[in-house]
Amino acid sequence: MQYHLSDFDYECPSHLIAQHPASARDDSRLMVVHGADIEHRTFRDLAGLIRKGDLLVINTSRVIPARLVGVRENGRAAEVLLVRAEPDGTWLAMVHPGGKLKKGRTVSFGADARVTVEDVLGGGLRRVSLSGTVDWRELMDSFGNVPLPPYITRAPETDDDERYQTVYAREDGSIAAPTAGLHFTLETLSGIRTVGAAVAEIVLHVGPGTFKPVQTENLHDHRMHSEWFSLPLATAVALERTRKAGGRVWAVGTTVARVLETVGCETDPTERSGWTDLFIRPAYQFRAVDCLITNFHLPGSTLLMLACAFGGYENVMHAYREAVSANYRFYSYGDAMLIL
Repeated sequence: MQYHLSDFDYECPSHLIAQHPASARDDSRLMVVHGADIEHRTFRDLAGLIRKGDLLVINTSRVIPARLVGVRENGRAAEVLLVRAEPDGTWLAMVHPGGKLKKGRTVSFGADARVTVEDVLGGGLRRVSLSGTVDWRELMDSFGNVPLPPYITRAPETDDDERYQTVYAREDGSIAAPTAGLHFTLETLSGIRTVGAAVAEIVLHVGPGTFKPVQTENLHDHRMHSEWFSLPLATAVALERTRKAGGRVWAVGTTVARVLETVGCETDPTERSGWTDLFIRPAYQFRAVDCLITNFHLPGSTLLMLACAFGGYENVMHAYREAVSANYRFYSYGDAMLIL
């Protein structure tokens, strides 16, 4: 069956969109989906669902304070969301108001920094440069905020600096959190290792490709922005060892799933890095992932499409309707789903 954008719509009442994280990371609920069967648990039950010999793969990318609010030449506010550093020292960015920030326009940040639009690119992107007495890192430290998604309608708070990061985040580069990992605590990871499962790492820096809305009814016409990833040799070896021993590979989030599926099941494990624009949707055939931990995603998003490809369209859409009925919390700060 060929699916279209409208097939991935569902009604999510606004009161179910989580505006704050759970009181503790592993206090979030966990819906376990196994085919058509659904079980309701809490996230701290996760270690009891993982078997000895399984491998849990996490994304250690760290969210940068990429949302910068400054002023245009006319004194009105403007926002620059930094997306990716370029080799020439410029950045790719998304800006607001987009219609006003054309080539040559500037946004000032205090007296010591000015960002200039050098080029207007496709997909809502700009190439911007920085002039003044500070570098990009200093600019983000002084004027940047955690780039909370727009459906979190409140202003960023101090707690977001910690809670919108995973406990294992290390490598700066994402403009949105790999949200499935937000539920993990160090104790959760310790419990997983205690049962005899292993934990391995990849990096995928989350960019516009992960959350760019699908705007074409025909899914074949949607193009993902490329995102940079790295799969270390130790992870490649762990993947091969797990598969040979009959263990299951658990992807913590859609970002991990996309990296593992981009790399595939290589018989000669090797370190890999590069760019991926892999768009996973039904009826994609997974090769490298056996279990998927993910959040509840926006209607019509590529993230929901990936979950449907993994768990089966009817099963996952039924699970979403059940989640609404059972008052699960949705989106980045919401509850989790485990698809077996």
